[in-house]
Amino acid sequence: MSGLESYVNTTVSIITADGRNFVGTLKGFDQTINIILDESHERVYSMNAGIEQVVLGLHIIRGDNVAVIGQLDESIDSKLDFSTIRGLPLEPVVH
Repeated sequence: MSGLESYVNTTVSIITADGRNFVGTLKGFDQTINIILDESHERVYSMNAGIEQVVLGLHIIRGDNVAVIGQLDESIDSKLDFSTIRGLPLEPVVH
């Protein structure tokens, strides 16, 4: 398949082609990499305020919009203070 099997039931970070960042537990995917995330949230980046975490719960991301999937190290992520982190929003992927 695609190598994503090892990520099932772990916390992943997904960057989409339109520049959004989603974090959640990978519950499943299909042959076109449509992704099912549980206990998910979107991280919204800003230069004026900290990273806003918008709770989504169960969320589906279309495979044709997935740019990058990576396993998240929860021990490091849990120590971050998102209210103090500033960053420009990601630009859409152009291809």
